[in-house]
Amino acid sequence: MGRLESKITIITGGTSGIGLRTVEVFAKEGATVIFSGRREAEGNAIAARLGDAVHFVRSDVSVEADMQALILGVADKYGRIDCLFNNAGGPAPVGSIETIDYPKAMEAFALLFGGVLLGIKYVAPIMKKQGYGSIINNGSIAGHLAGYSTSMVYSSAKAAVLQLTRSAAMELGECNVRVNSISPGAIATGIFGKALGLKGQAAEDTAEVAGQLLSQAQPIRRAGLPEDIAKAALFLASDDSTFVNAADIVVDGGMIGGRHWSAHQESVKNLGKAFRGE
Repeated sequence: MGRLESKITIITGGTSGIGLRTVEVFAKEGATVIFSGRREAEGNAIAARLGDAVHFVRSDVSVEADMQALILGVADKYGRIDCLFNNAGGPAPVGSIETIDYPKAMEAFALLFGGVLLGIKYVAPIMKKQGYGSIINNGSIAGHLAGYSTSMVYSSAKAAVLQLTRSAAMELGECNVRVNSISPGAIATGIFGKALGLKGQAAEDTAEVAGQLLSQAQPIRRAGLPEDIAKAALFLASDDSTFVNAADIVVDGGMIGGRHWSAHQESVKNLGKAFRGE
């Protein structure tokens, strides 16, 4: 029996990257998976490939009516929702604080933060009524420390997601509804290509190159993979984590754990040389 056998799960942003891999992992573990995204053709193709327990709903998480319809539709059809993974995201405006395009920054916030807020808003009463549930929000190490994203808008939105996670967990935990987050590090997906202006498949095709370039960015000498985040989400969605609430699981290979050993030792060595006048 799979770890999510018979569970009804929703995953937003499930047509590529972390979301797609999580859809695959959840389905393999026995869940009924309803996933959303804005790309209808890709979503329908994924659902057809993965079988009868996987269903696609076209939805834009930044549009309140879409999120309401997605969540209430699943609840009406299945009678419950066991897990919601607020995963959908995308790039945000880059550049100096002096050059940020304000309307585009607010569009990014509507996607990165607003989608999470709306997901929790509409699933909370359903889970409270049934007396249990797991809400998982996709954060980022960029929400923990400045300088880990090409966009300060993205970093700020993810910091807001982390705080929203804790705040909602304090309220909903009293009803046995758990709210947690995952903070990915350098994960090899198409988001880096999207951040630099590439679209669609052209952005997705950059994942392998991104993985090569990011392989030395953390103590564990490889880039993160969508699989790494999907497995963390699996833990939080499963009954293995029923006493985990208001937590953020950082999955980054140690990137933000502290100063990296090799770099530190090299700086000590250079300092010694300077002291000796070498």
